[in-house]
Amino acid sequence: MKHVIIFITSIFCIIIVAYLLFFFPIYTLIGIFSLIISVGIYDLTQTKHTILRNFPVIGHFRYILEGIGPEIHQYFIESDTDGKPLNKNQRTYVYSRAKLENDNHPFGTEHDLQAEGTEWTAHSIYTTEKLKTPPRVKIGGKECTQPYEASLLNVSAMSYGSLSSRAIESLNLGAKEGGFYQNTGEGAISEYHKKGGDITYQVGTGYFGCRDIEGNFSDENFVKTVEYSSVKMIEIKLSQGAKPGHGGVLPAEKNTKEIAKIRGLKPHIVVKSPNSHKEFDSPEGLLKFVQRLRELSKGKPIGFKLCIGRKKEFEDICKAMLETGIRPDFITVDGAEGGTGAAPITFSDHVGMPWENALVFVDNTLKEHGLRDEIKIITSGKIIDGFDVFKALCLGADLCNSARAMMLAIGCIQALECHTNTCPTGVATSDPSKMRGLVVSQKYIRVKNYHEETLKDFLALFAAAGCNNLSELNRSLIFKQIQGKVISFAEHYPEVKQA
Repeated sequence: MKHVIIFITSIFCIIIVAYLLFFFPIYTLIGIFSLIISVGIYDLTQTKHTILRNFPVIGHFRYILEGIGPEIHQYFIESDTDGKPLNKNQRTYVYSRAKLENDNHPFGTEHDLQAEGTEWTAHSIYTTEKLKTPPRVKIGGKECTQPYEASLLNVSAMSYGSLSSRAIESLNLGAKEGGFYQNTGEGAISEYHKKGGDITYQVGTGYFGCRDIEGNFSDENFVKTVEYSSVKMIEIKLSQGAKPGHGGVLPAEKNTKEIAKIRGLKPHIVVKSPNSHKEFDSPEGLLKFVQRLRELSKGKPIGFKLCIGRKKEFEDICKAMLETGIRPDFITVDGAEGGTGAAPITFSDHVGMPWENALVFVDNTLKEHGLRDEIKIITSGKIIDGFDVFKALCLGADLCNSARAMMLAIGCIQALECHTNTCPTGVATSDPSKMRGLVVSQKYIRVKNYHEETLKDFLALFAAAGCNNLSELNRSLIFKQIQGKVISFAEHYPEVKQA
């Protein structure tokens, strides 16, 4: 960003120089050459930047272009189907639904439908009537005394601190208007979460919102947090798809006095959550913690979130469920494609099981142990459009969470500055000058619109497939091009019968 400022300042200086040259040509030329020589001498003698030492003066243009590189690529270079992590078509999908704009696409698909990895759903010539309202899913097992009827699409875990106060408030009001829940992320519950929207309170390894002064889990503080009536479910975060095996990270720039107070920390320091929980270190310990939170919350649904790593560890958790008799009410399956405000690139790129494989594995493993009917599966990881929801439910999920799409709905432009506190749209920053551009009264309506329109798309696909009940969704309805052959997901990921 500083190089962009330098660039703009340089343009302004050029205009002034041009004006001076017209009236005072000799003195201005002397000044210009003196400035260039001074910059060149500095560049040659400094030791920090190799480019400037080797290419004095002109090397500054490299840093200017680097500073505005993402913007140039996004607006002038990438095609509609390019762009990472979300391409232009995906972003346009969210924007159009959030703004209730024309969502029709002219002239046919832009995708090569014969390309490796292309996916589609099998429609029926005997379509059913499109449902007027999306089905809801009851979450809560035998031990749960306060079950929750959840929407098929909800706001995934994003904490206050990672997102701005206005972003959190917009999402919560959107959840209230649209009838879905907002996952707090591991950053505790702020006043911006308390606008009437349903909440899933996430208990991370830092125990923010339920910790004592030494950072240990506190029964008393947990009870105070979850007694808030809008807290409908509690989720224990074991790992996150974008950085499994690595604790959450809040940059010092985003750790304001207010956020530090909410989390029980010192302000203006980098906050790194522990890699694992202090309260348990075994499958049995995890399940006892589940039961403990269930009792402390007076019977609210309790679950845990994880990105699959070692398969045996999840299998051991399932065995422990049978041995202890303790079941979570839900399991949230995150994929390695999951988004994050800040993560080491090696973890984002190389750690954790991809979403599709993880979801199928968890669904199959629960069935193999005879547990699937008792536990709901929530999934997250690049859930953007109605087909993503449809596919997730066909693969084995009961409902979905989405983070990046919800961010786009409130104005995110994928500037890739989430970790720098310089987000230009005010979504992922604590900078007041940036946040002022995010008007809550306008944005929360877009969250509600995006949710509603995306589920309408899901219901249209649901009807086109000839389905009447969610139980009819299965892997045979999704097809994929794999090594030049058309294979159904039922063949690629064989179904497992409940034990």
